[in-house]
Amino acid sequence: MANVADFYNKNGYFPEITVLSADEVADLQTKFGELEENTGKEDAQYSLHNVHLKHPWVMDIVSHPKLLHPVRQILGQNIVLLDSRFICKYPETELSKPNGSPYVAWHQDIRYWGVEGEVVTAWLAVDDADSENGCMCVIPGTHTLGILEHKNAEEEGNLLSSNQSIPTHLLDVTKSTPCPVNAGQMSLHSGLLVHGSDPNRPTRRRCGYVVRYVSTDAKPIQDPNRPRSFPATVVVSGVDERKHFEDHSPPWFSIQAVPT
Repeated sequence: MANVADFYNKNGYFPEITVLSADEVADLQTKFGELEENTGKEDAQYSLHNVHLKHPWVMDIVSHPKLLHPVRQILGQNIVLLDSRFICKYPETELSKPNGSPYVAWHQDIRYWGVEGEVVTAWLAVDDADSENGCMCVIPGTHTLGILEHKNAEEEGNLLSSNQSIPTHLLDVTKSTPCPVNAGQMSLHSGLLVHGSDPNRPTRRRCGYVVRYVSTDAKPIQDPNRPRSFPATVVVSGVDERKHFEDHSPPWFSIQAVPT
């Protein structure tokens, strides 16, 4: 897979990378379906956070060779998994307590993370995600603008737990670009890239698994006014000689050797 880093560094994202085979997609959908049933759809929208520490099948995804290969092209060989979350958008008819049409406001991931260094987010599709059911949209090049102002979203239904939103007068939304992905594909985007997604209008679920990665050179930002913790960090590639983040690897997880 050539030129992932070149395209990513210029645009702030890279679209449509196939990670999982058809059999792996079927297995993922079955296992997530069981997790969703046990959790309930209301909580499955945004509350399945860092479950890679609990379920080996989820850890298999975050350390999948075809997922990590393009991430290594951007971050290098030594990589820490920072955080992960399943994000599901359901049609309003499937939610018992809808609070506005679920959407994700324009935002930058790095605004919340408290990390010094590049954060690469993998958005892996559990279901097909397209413009109809609210796939992620990006504004290419906005990763060069620094951290923008975020305010509370005025429209109900924002899935971001902090309810943050970048005011649209700061953005050229005419440059918004959809990032459709089929189940088993992913896109990558920078923590500084402005992105969001519209509500799910059809009658089918749109679920994605969002995984954040950093180089072992990245550091937590020490801010006493806004302290952060990183309770789910795991070294998933190479070696970590820096030790800026604690390795919370589950006892059943073995890191794979970096291919040569």
